[in-house]
Amino acid sequence: MYTQLEIESHLDGKLQIAYLNDEKTYNSLNKTLLSELKTFIHDGSRDENVRCLAISGRGKAFCSGQNLKDAMSFSDPDEDRVIQRIVIDYYNPLVKEIANARKPVISLVNGPAVGAGAMLALICDFTLATESSYFSQAFVNIGLIPDTGGTYWLPKLLGRQQANYLAFTGKKLSATEAKNLGLIADVFPDENFMENAMEVLTQISNLPTKAISLTKKAFNESYDNTLSQQLDVEGILQQTAAESEDFMEGVSAFLEKRTPEYKGK
Repeated sequence: MYTQLEIESHLDGKLQIAYLNDEKTYNSLNKTLLSELKTFIHDGSRDENVRCLAISGRGKAFCSGQNLKDAMSFSDPDEDRVIQRIVIDYYNPLVKEIANARKPVISLVNGPAVGAGAMLALICDFTLATESSYFSQAFVNIGLIPDTGGTYWLPKLLGRQQANYLAFTGKKLSATEAKNLGLIADVFPDENFMENAMEVLTQISNLPTKAISLTKKAFNESYDNTLSQQLDVEGILQQTAAESEDFMEGVSAFLEKRTPEYKGK
């Protein structure tokens, strides 16, 4: 089904990891790969057996950004809007799919993440990275602006000053610097990266996915709400969570002093 993604299934199918798998271009993005990623997120989000989704890269890089040869081969009768069509038709749907996914989507950055590749990592619900990896908003180096949600998320994650600095300069930001700025969640040594990352993914995959999904929804809505509106959202979503099977299992396990067995329902 997938031609440029390598899919691994773990924990009896609860955890699905998609690996960008084009090492010769350092996992650059093209129309096919973007469409496949969107399908991977869409299908995993709706699969009742899947509890957690992750994106990583094969080889030395996470993702080198947009494949420029692929971009310039885009067939469009209105040639002066080629880039706009790629953003609208391929990048924006993927960004929305990740933002609205009913399951946590985690990026595992195993090497350089550049341009749209950096933003692909950062738009996930949280990012884990190797010590040797780095992030660069390299759009400016070819005369473009941050896309893949960059102009929305970077100011919110970093504040105006740091967002401008990184976008204007294309500075390479080490994984440790990115963590210290609050841009990513955690950094692990290269030699133990997947082992440490799998511990986190396993934990997430065994937690009450319904509550995580509702938390994600509440956080997303908070950007457009006043405090009063957000408190109303909390009340509604908390009731939804309280009606879930996971809530009943959590309460029962607490009262019975045992480990809960959540089903994500």
